[in-house]
Amino acid sequence: MNKKIIHLLILAFFFAACSNTKYLHGEEKLYTGAHIKIEKDKSLSSYEKKSIKEEMSALLLPKPNASFLGLRIKLFIYNKTQTAKTKGIKHWLNKKFGEPPVLLSSVDIHKNTEILQNRLQNESYFNANVLGDTIQKKKTGSAIYTIQTGDSYIIDSVIFPKPGNDSILTAIAKASRRTLLKKGNKYNLDIIKNERIRIDSRLKNKGFYYFSPDDILMRVDSTKGNHQVDIYVTLKNTTPEKATKIYRINNIYVYPHYSLRDTSKNLQDAKFYKWYYVVDSSQTIRPIAFENTVQLRPDEVYSRVKHNNSLNRFINLGPYKFVKNTFQEVNKDSAKLDAYYFLTPYKTKSLQLDVLGRTTSANYAGSQININWNNRNAFKGAEALSVTLFGSTDVQFGGQNNGYNVYQAGIQTSISWPRFISPFNFKADNAYIPHTNLTLGYSFNKRIKLYTLNSFTGSFGYQWRENPERTHELNLLNITYVDAANISQLYKDSIASSQNPTLAHVIDKQFTFGPSYSYTVTNTAKNYKRNTYYFNGKVDLSANIYGIASGANIEKGKIKTLFGQPFDQFVKLQTEYRYYHKIGPKSSVAGRIFLGAGLPYGNSNVLPYSDQFFIGGSNSLRGFRARALGPGIYYAGDPNVNGNFYPDESGDVKMEANLEYRPHLFSIVHGALFADAGNIWLYHSNANQPGAEFTNHFISQLAADMGAGLRIDATVLILRIDLGIPIRKPWLPEGQRWVFNQIDFGSSQWRKNNLILNIAIGYPF
Repeated sequence: MNKKIIHLLILAFFFAACSNTKYLHGEEKLYTGAHIKIEKDKSLSSYEKKSIKEEMSALLLPKPNASFLGLRIKLFIYNKTQTAKTKGIKHWLNKKFGEPPVLLSSVDIHKNTEILQNRLQNESYFNANVLGDTIQKKKTGSAIYTIQTGDSYIIDSVIFPKPGNDSILTAIAKASRRTLLKKGNKYNLDIIKNERIRIDSRLKNKGFYYFSPDDILMRVDSTKGNHQVDIYVTLKNTTPEKATKIYRINNIYVYPHYSLRDTSKNLQDAKFYKWYYVVDSSQTIRPIAFENTVQLRPDEVYSRVKHNNSLNRFINLGPYKFVKNTFQEVNKDSAKLDAYYFLTPYKTKSLQLDVLGRTTSANYAGSQININWNNRNAFKGAEALSVTLFGSTDVQFGGQNNGYNVYQAGIQTSISWPRFISPFNFKADNAYIPHTNLTLGYSFNKRIKLYTLNSFTGSFGYQWRENPERTHELNLLNITYVDAANISQLYKDSIASSQNPTLAHVIDKQFTFGPSYSYTVTNTAKNYKRNTYYFNGKVDLSANIYGIASGANIEKGKIKTLFGQPFDQFVKLQTEYRYYHKIGPKSSVAGRIFLGAGLPYGNSNVLPYSDQFFIGGSNSLRGFRARALGPGIYYAGDPNVNGNFYPDESGDVKMEANLEYRPHLFSIVHGALFADAGNIWLYHSNANQPGAEFTNHFISQLAADMGAGLRIDATVLILRIDLGIPIRKPWLPEGQRWVFNQIDFGSSQWRKNNLILNIAIGYPF
């Protein structure tokens, strides 16, 4: 009966959504969109026709009412919630989710036709012709635009000025080496405009401070026939004299405590430091703080690149929320500029309270409170000092872990210097400030009825950006020390009864120390690109030199210590690659591959638990609960066997691949269809975990899942809901691991054991 009611409601909604036109008045017609028709032209390829249609469609206004599967849901809401009241739920729904009808009478066919024709002519189709018309039905209407492109005009030659005694013409001539205007390309007005901007940018870097793109004349000759054009690049006769001069830097002044009330430059208070002056009578910051920000130098030729790099570094220095920059001529005849940087600071100290909520695929619901204290200028050198106190709780209501709640508390401190602190001289002159980072932390992790872990961490290293796409992070030293306490008899009995070494490994003492290096390259910030990617590679080392020097060899019983504590020795490598492909304005396909391997040796035969790999959960294999899969074909079995809770399965090797289709559904709602595959393994075999070792049969031991989800993109955050099911279970006998034939949505027991709901913030990758 319930199913029938649901079906009837859905059917009623569909009929109601289709009846939007009954709300129209008189001769009003609902605008349903436009169609672009390109008349047959052998000179146009199918790809060119498709591109023209997409581009022209994007120019047309107005846009019809948004629809999903042919249903104008927002218009339906608008129609159903119209009210004369200015308050109440109907008014709120009308204004928040409704969309008024777009009428055919609001479409300006003539104006749209002119826009399309103008754009085509700007893109080499000089003889283009566009005709617009409407198609009207009873209560709806659409527009149709018929395009005759004509032949496109091709660039035959680009002529720049010849180098000579004139510095400005010589500079323009040298700019021809990387011109955007290429012989054989189609004429395009946008590219011509970009070429003027490119030339201007190059001249700015050569000292022509007052030059402007408008000073460049692009003369196009289309009279030579055969649909070809010559483009002549030259200087306008009206170019001001100042624009043709090369300017040099005179003095540089930095004002670290500027406000809008300041009207005087107070040069009498300027103090010289190395190559710049600091005007700071209150001594709010030491002059050394700007050593990595002021890229310009006295007597150097003005450079737009160094100018922009300096501004970017001032903004990213940390203590300042606004940066104002001006240049002033010293006098009319000197061709020299004084540079002024006016910095408006943030409040130096701040206190922030964060309250977070979360869920996990293991049915835990949790919350966390963070108290953050920050000082943006701790030692008057733009050092960022932060102290974070945190506490959290994760509780499971029902399920196999009911009653084994997790509580955490701790403190994390960090200090970041906006420069390299090193005996070596590292030079970084791009737009990004290098940082030296020091972190110290302690956390207390208590799992009710089971155990308590005390964890101490520390690191010291450097972080710098090579360019907008490449980032490096080198930690000279990472230290981790984890010690278990208050281990319950229940947990000890579970270890003994289950014979699962993972349970024992969780509470093993861990002591690691060594360097790490991470390299990241990505172009995902370039939203205009159809294809983007993200790559990260990382290497972690622990006790390598000390372990080798001390002769550590656990296999021969030679377990060495440092400060009285056995240490972990390993090499760990991991790499991750993500690829994003746009298949529409708001839809895309995303893929990820993750490979990781750790080699324990010398003083260790397994990676420490905190450095091992895990799999499953909301950001991994979404058809399996977090940390409940693997290693290899090993299966922990029924949770009752190991004390009524799942162990956190871990491994030394990890392989994972994910593929996700992300269609835009409507408004802020996006969908997802996904498939995941992967597993973890141990590097060395373990008698208590048969099948966990990594071998050449790893392909047959991969787990796989599939599922669907929704993403609510509210700009400030993305709420993600994924429902996954396993389709390959590696612990089953060979030949039975694919479980498509077991899928039974009608079975409550199957749903309980196989439907995994993941609720998270942000995309999984």
